[in-house]
Amino acid sequence: MNISFRSQALLSTLLAVLCGCASSPPPVPVEERSSIAIDREPTAAPTPPPSLTLDAYKAHVARHIVRRNADRIFSGRLPPMLPAIVVVNITVDGDGQLTDVQVQRARDANAARIAMASMLRSGPLPRPHGLLAANSRAMTFSETFLFDRDYRFQLRTLAGPQ
Repeated sequence: MNISFRSQALLSTLLAVLCGCASSPPPVPVEERSSIAIDREPTAAPTPPPSLTLDAYKAHVARHIVRRNADRIFSGRLPPMLPAIVVVNITVDGDGQLTDVQVQRARDANAARIAMASMLRSGPLPRPHGLLAANSRAMTFSETFLFDRDYRFQLRTLAGPQ
């Protein structure tokens, strides 16, 4: 096959451009990103970096909930049998304001009340920069509260293996 020098240069340039676009660098783990100052004021939530994925945002929100409810958290390994599990649906607007929190699943009414109260104490949440769908004013995601027998909890997003 006879390819002219000009065609070969064009193909080489095109190949170089395509190779540069073929893959993006791996995302930086949340732990390696710069830390965000903890704001103790209930009216202001820390802002996550603008390019977070939904999973990274949920982890950021979970850490925020833990900070706001430190006296209700248990640490360490999860018990083999969890006495109560509560799944909540959280709707947050672009400013991080809770617009709706609903219990999606719970078998223990007391645990559900504690989860709801903990969510309300946690507002406002970090802003979901770049995660709202086009023309959307809010986004909804879920979090799971894992309770021990003393009604203290861990959040599934941050909990280790059971």
